[in-house]
Amino acid sequence: MIKTSTYGEYVICYNGQIYNTKELRETLLENGFSLQGHSDTEILLKSYIYYGNDVVLHLNGIFAFAIWNSNTQELFLARDHFGIKPLFYTLTNDTLVFASEIKALFEFPGIEKILDKQGICELFGIGPSHTPGLTIFKNIYEIKPAHFAIFNKYGLHTNRYWKLKSKEHTDNLNITCEKIKYLLEDSITSQLVSDVPLCTFLSGGLDSSIITKFAADYYQKEGLPPLDTYSIDYVDNDKNFVKSDFQPNSDNYYINLMNKNLHTNHHSIVIDTPELANALEDAMIARDMPGMADIDSSLLLFCKNVKKEMTVSLTGECADEIFGGYPWFFREDALQSGTFPWSIAISERQQLLNPSISNEVNLKKYIDFRYNESLSDVEILDSDSSETAEKRKISHLTLNWFMQTLLDRSDRMAMYNGFELRVPFCDYRLAEYVWNIPWEMKALNGREKGLLRYICRDFLPHEIVDRKKSPYPKTHNPTYLAKVRSMLSSIMENPNAPINELLNRDYIIQILESNGTAFSRPWFGQLMTGPQLMAYLCQVNMWLERYQPKIEI
Repeated sequence: MIKTSTYGEYVICYNGQIYNTKELRETLLENGFSLQGHSDTEILLKSYIYYGNDVVLHLNGIFAFAIWNSNTQELFLARDHFGIKPLFYTLTNDTLVFASEIKALFEFPGIEKILDKQGICELFGIGPSHTPGLTIFKNIYEIKPAHFAIFNKYGLHTNRYWKLKSKEHTDNLNITCEKIKYLLEDSITSQLVSDVPLCTFLSGGLDSSIITKFAADYYQKEGLPPLDTYSIDYVDNDKNFVKSDFQPNSDNYYINLMNKNLHTNHHSIVIDTPELANALEDAMIARDMPGMADIDSSLLLFCKNVKKEMTVSLTGECADEIFGGYPWFFREDALQSGTFPWSIAISERQQLLNPSISNEVNLKKYIDFRYNESLSDVEILDSDSSETAEKRKISHLTLNWFMQTLLDRSDRMAMYNGFELRVPFCDYRLAEYVWNIPWEMKALNGREKGLLRYICRDFLPHEIVDRKKSPYPKTHNPTYLAKVRSMLSSIMENPNAPINELLNRDYIIQILESNGTAFSRPWFGQLMTGPQLMAYLCQVNMWLERYQPKIEI
């Protein structure tokens, strides 16, 4: 979009959704701006003309945008508070090239795909997470979450416009609950505004049930048709389900329970094992790198199916990060690990590398550096209890690393299908408030997300409120392990497969021969055990074949 004012010409390139468009519109009209339409693109561009670089201080939404200012001869780039929308860039011969996908940058002449030592550390040490601001490719960067950048004749300069600030929490339990409920309802209802079909994802877990409850009530109050909800399942999953610490029960009972209590129209998407494995390559292409294996491909297929009827969905993503819902907030082995608690299999990761590369690349040293660098950014208060101080650190790591990985996954898998996911729990105002709640209150009654459960006890079924945290559903069908094992075996039968240049062939064969038991504990997050590791290795080979990066050690 191009707009001309008395100060010159402004051109915007924008991806996202601004949730406080109404308030911005009123400000612009009060200050003499004329508006031609109702799009948030026009509101955003004219808000920049009005506020200048401070525009980011007035935005609530998901966004990545660039604005060219002909008057100052500057390009202004910005990304939302939590980096829900991606924005990549590189510099070549004094030229800035930017895009919402890494693959787009490679369309520009002269930009090379290079995997150097740092990239290998990111891919196999940190991955499928990544260090904020970096990618696995040499000289390819991202605008960090909550940052803006200015590119002009003096070069590229970046600035941070927002961060979580530590301060004493003085509200009592009742006031805290009232404020959280208000912030949640305000975030959810503001994100329901859409001129295209909108739904919610409903797993029957606490987080998606909260989103769906508020959304369904809003629809009913406004006299709208019943809210559409969607869940994902897998062929024969109930038959093959096995309880674990990370996944104690299946979803279907709880989904049915919520549907009985709400004015909704529910749809169940059922995915078969072959689809899940066959979509691994598409999921890798969507991310431009190997990712969370079938945790990615299942969401990609879910969005693909929902997109046949809907365009936007609200999801319960990020409640665990904001409110302290993961096992590693409570498990001593994770808290005392001295590393990212969702990724403690460091020696196994090192062993995955080709011995010639392993001799040159020390993953633990790199991981330790990034871990300590990140922790140095945490502000601990003198008034914090020892437990609150400890949990501030783990929360900081979770918000800036693990949550970022899940947000990347959500946006890439959805947008690959022309579908948009919105994450109301990621409202920066809610995160700001909850950040400073003492751990003793946040983990009320010693439960994960104890405070959030307490708030919901009056408007959700008690079975949902008391349900133990259960992560995004994965397949338990043994045919999936057989399928990915067969795929990886086929790759390893070819001694010239590109994966052999990077990884330890003998160790991969050992993993194959163990039939998925080599990694009995999750090697990333909560779900990625043996089958997911095999699928990830398949993605690595697919990535090497498709992107053909030059390897520089």
